[in-house]
Amino acid sequence: MRQRLLRLRQDLGGIGFASIVLILGAAAFAFLVVKPLEERNAALAERAAQLSSRGEPGTGTAAGKVASVYGFLEKPEQTTDWLAKLHGIGAATGVQLRSASYKTHATGSRIERYEIVLPVAGSYPQIRDFLKRSLAEIPVLSVDQLTLKSEKGTLNAELRLTLHMVKS
Repeated sequence: MRQRLLRLRQDLGGIGFASIVLILGAAAFAFLVVKPLEERNAALAERAAQLSSRGEPGTGTAAGKVASVYGFLEKPEQTTDWLAKLHGIGAATGVQLRSASYKTHATGSRIERYEIVLPVAGSYPQIRDFLKRSLAEIPVLSVDQLTLKSEKGTLNAELRLTLHMVKS
């Protein structure tokens, strides 16, 4: 067997033998990688067609997309619950929360915006962890602006956060 491979390599030359190896590699790639991906794509396309035909929210129609946004923002918690959770996250991450200002903005729709200006102090990892956990645990929260100032080894930040909620 080994002599046959050596003889084949001599007959084809280095470039011919490398070409055959590349062709076999491409065939293996197509069979092992491309074929399963094509099957998965077909299954996902079929699932998308099923969801679209059922008319589930968020699957293509504008009304469905708006309904899915309202559904996502509609939570049983009140503003005070979210603020308490924000305070708890601050205590857990070691961030020093200072007095904050709160303001409700009228949007002319069912969505209510509750803006929070929150001065905090701590190290960079503490502030980063505070923001990361806040966004993960409060799904209706967004960070609108972040201002950082370093003073004598302490990082002071002013955070502008917004709670987006559906009016009840």
